[in-house]
Amino acid sequence: MILACLLAAAPALVAAASGPAVPSFEVDLNNRAGLQRGARTFVNYCVSCHSAEFMRYARLAQDLGLTPEQVQANMVFNGGDANQVMRVAMRPKDGAAWFGQAPPDITLSARSRGADWLYAYMRSFYLDPSRPFGVNNTVFPNAAMPHVLASLQGTQELVDGHLTLTAPGALEPEEYDALVRDLVNFMVYMGEPAKLVRYGLGVKVLLFLLVFSGLAYLVKREYWRDVH
Repeated sequence: MILACLLAAAPALVAAASGPAVPSFEVDLNNRAGLQRGARTFVNYCVSCHSAEFMRYARLAQDLGLTPEQVQANMVFNGGDANQVMRVAMRPKDGAAWFGQAPPDITLSARSRGADWLYAYMRSFYLDPSRPFGVNNTVFPNAAMPHVLASLQGTQELVDGHLTLTAPGALEPEEYDALVRDLVNFMVYMGEPAKLVRYGLGVKVLLFLLVFSGLAYLVKREYWRDVH
């Protein structure tokens, strides 16, 4: 009973220890169109600095219903081919010189940080002239990363402890939130692509068990019919 109570309380304790509360994010890996949009945002705004070396473009195409030609034309920007991994062109030593440390590989960020954290982080940048890139983040204070989606979200300021949009971007707030949801969904998928396979296999296993249980029950009735 004590162990059960500790396990039940663990998420709340982790959230309390990790800083401000973050919004709940509902992962939807069955939304293929959303995953495709998230992949587009990822390759256009993230791969310029962050690598994803545990993910191949070809696997992405297979899982998300894209052709290798589509991936090659719209996602591979470094002159390679669709069979390569998502490797960034920037050299680690250049990244360390520009950002203070080399931008990390983010293939597994959704598994290490969690979808809720990523969703909150990408929505929580605000102006801070004291920082090298002029922005800070309420979820990850003093992060070295610039706000790469600022042209889409706009400019936020921290007013009385609350984030306030002071200059709109190319997207409306609801549109920007939808874009971040698709991006985070894609990062969740990228952290464990086998989830899509498991989801399909799980349905088949449940159907098999349902049919097998019915057959087993009929066999049991046949064997025990004459037993009184």
